[in-house]
Amino acid sequence: MSPSRGPQVLPRKLHTTLATHRGPVHVVRYAKGSAKYILSGGQDRIVRLWNPDLGTEIKAFEAHGYEVLSISVSHDNAKFASSGGDRSVFVWDVAAGLTSRRLAGHTGKVFAVEFNVDATVLASGSYDATVRLWDLRSQSRTPIQVLEEAKDAVQTLHVDGTTIISGSVDGYVRTYDLRKGELRSDFIGQPVTSVIPSADGTTFLVATLDSHVRLFDVGTGKLLNAFTGHSHTSYRCRACFGHAEASVVCGDEDGRVWTWDLVDTTVLQPNPPPKVHNKVITWTEHHPTQPDEMVTASADGTVKVWRHT
Repeated sequence: MSPSRGPQVLPRKLHTTLATHRGPVHVVRYAKGSAKYILSGGQDRIVRLWNPDLGTEIKAFEAHGYEVLSISVSHDNAKFASSGGDRSVFVWDVAAGLTSRRLAGHTGKVFAVEFNVDATVLASGSYDATVRLWDLRSQSRTPIQVLEEAKDAVQTLHVDGTTIISGSVDGYVRTYDLRKGELRSDFIGQPVTSVIPSADGTTFLVATLDSHVRLFDVGTGKLLNAFTGHSHTSYRCRACFGHAEASVVCGDEDGRVWTWDLVDTTVLQPNPPPKVHNKVITWTEHHPTQPDEMVTASADGTVKVWRHT
């Protein structure tokens, strides 16, 4: 969709509430492909697989000894990775419901895990300020590379074909081109809690702890747009693009889901949005293909599925 046609209306009608987690939910991710399933993780140390259409829990994956902070699903949905307070990265076989690998090496909690496109490499970012790259085709227990440029906790990662983008509490977004062996550092100036590139890779969206979401040009590092109005100063919240990348969406610390026009940065109605969670919204993710579905996770212990009707 071209921006001139305007952003889609955000799905705001509650379809179902998934409430079997005990304590805060830190992450919720769509499966790949048609994305008919979602995975969520939180303080109760369990990763839960859901059918969001029916609102039913399908399976609980239990192995973590501490809170779950991140989940990444492989391209074929056959496996997923999870991480958190354990300092290890867990790789799971979905069908078996068991871990197939446990990758140790970080010295602090692991905030972010992300597979590459074909799930041969897994990246993990930690409180220890490192990003570690793991070759899943090898039986080796040591990372193939450790990226040590960050000066504080790495809170968010994105992995592409040959590129890794990391966001850190030190206020930088770092883009590693592994093929060229090059690093570009963009100083945002505030602790970074999420980085999401656009589908074409020309821009990226950054959420920071000064209640701002910013859009940057990948090639130049230039600030293109800033989105404000929401409350985000203390917790890791995630901003994302709305359907067809015509809008920007972010859940905030007051339990509201904000949406802005990507081009002119205006807050889309309702402004202010209604409070839909009782505590901070830790994760917001729009369905990868459907225009009419979105999920949110919150410290109030729930995952909510939103639709138009």
